[in-house]
Amino acid sequence: MRVLFDECIDERLRHRFTEHECQTARYAGLAGLKNGKLLSAAETAGFEVMVTVDQNMPDQQNLSRHNIALMIVCAPTNRLPDLERLVTAALAVLASIRPGQVIRVH
Repeated sequence: MRVLFDECIDERLRHRFTEHECQTARYAGLAGLKNGKLLSAAETAGFEVMVTVDQNMPDQQNLSRHNIALMIVCAPTNRLPDLERLVTAALAVLASIRPGQVIRVH
């Protein structure tokens, strides 16, 4: 699965998702784009899932208009040790997430 990590996530987290093709927004050339523009650009670039810590994004965007899923990682901080604690749950979500879905990982 092609996964895009939002800029707000520590870039090193992508190394924990070895079974998937993961890129950061910066590496994919999408740095600086916000919410709706980032979702649209990620979808156009062929990403299937975007991973973020922005818990407000589903309230600000109509995901039903997009053919991309959104995974929100709900960690105490966006520091790598806190995010790494949720990797197992996030990998399980990636196995079943579908376009247009928003799933929060706790």
